[in-house]
Amino acid sequence: MTALRRTGACRLPVQRLPTRPMKLCRFRSPFSPWPAVGLMAEDAVLDLSGAGVTQLTSLLELPDLPGRLQQWARRPLRRLALADIHLLPPVERQEVWAAGVTYLRSKKARMEESDFSATAYDRVYEAPRPELFFKSAGEKAVGPGEAVGIRSDARWSVPEPELALVINSRGELAGYTVGNDMSSRDIEGENLLYLPQAKVYRASCALGPCITVGASESDARDWTIAIRIERAGETVFRGETQVSQIKRSFSELIEWLRRSQEFPQGAILLTGTGVVPPNEFTLAGGDEVRIAISGIGELSNPVTVV
Repeated sequence: MTALRRTGACRLPVQRLPTRPMKLCRFRSPFSPWPAVGLMAEDAVLDLSGAGVTQLTSLLELPDLPGRLQQWARRPLRRLALADIHLLPPVERQEVWAAGVTYLRSKKARMEESDFSATAYDRVYEAPRPELFFKSAGEKAVGPGEAVGIRSDARWSVPEPELALVINSRGELAGYTVGNDMSSRDIEGENLLYLPQAKVYRASCALGPCITVGASESDARDWTIAIRIERAGETVFRGETQVSQIKRSFSELIEWLRRSQEFPQGAILLTGTGVVPPNEFTLAGGDEVRIAISGIGELSNPVTVV
C-alpha cells in the first residue's frame, strides 16, 4: 500500500518500505533489578525501557508492532551485549497451551505408547477438533539456560521441540517463539487420563530465546525445527522437521483455542512436535537439550530430575 504526500498542487505517492521480522526478548541486566524488554540486534540487545516499554504483554497489543519496533530501532537506545544480560522466558502472565497430534510422526509415536491409546490418537489426527491442553502458567515456564525437568517417577522422558504461537488478547498472532513440551511418555501411555501428570509438572515447559514478530504464516512454514541432545559432551540424538508438516493452519488452531475461552493477557500455543526420539531413548539428568528454529533462534536447557 502507498501513502500520499502533498507537494504543492499535486499529491505524490510515497512508497512504504515493508517491515522485516524482528526479535523481542525479556532480560535482566546489571542496570535494573526488574525484568526489561529488549529488541535483539545481532550479538546485542536494545533496551526498550528508554522508549517507555516496561512489559511485553502491552507491547504485543500494538496494532503495528513490527513498524513500531523499526522506529525504536533507529533511536539511540541503550545497547547491551548479550554476554552481559540474562535472557528470561518471553512470557509474563500469558497461559501456555499446547496442541497435540498435529504432525503425522507425532500421531504414530503417540500410538506406539500403548495399544490403549492408539485408537484415540488415530481419531484425533483426522478429527475436525484438535487436541488442546493446558501446559503451564506463564510464570512457571523456564527460559534459556534454565533447567527443564524430568519426573522422578517416570521411566521414559523426552523433549518435544515445537513452534509456539504468541497470541495477544484479541486472538491475533503477534509472533513466534521456540517451545519445549517436556513429556513423560510412559505415564501418558499407561492411561490417557494421566495426560496432565505426563505433561504438567515442575519445569516441564521451556520457552525462548525470543519472539520473532513480523513474519507471516507462510514465512514460518518455511522454517526448520531441529533438536540436538547432548550427554557428557556427546550428541546422543539429533533430528529435524519442517514447520510445513503441521497439518492444521495457525488460524485454525487459534480459533479452536479461543472457543468458549478468553485470554485477557494473551496466550502462547505450542503447535505439536514432528521430531520424536526412538522408543529406546529416555532423557537423563545432566543432559543438554538444544532446540533451534530457523527464523527464531536456539533454546538450550540442561535437564534435571524433579
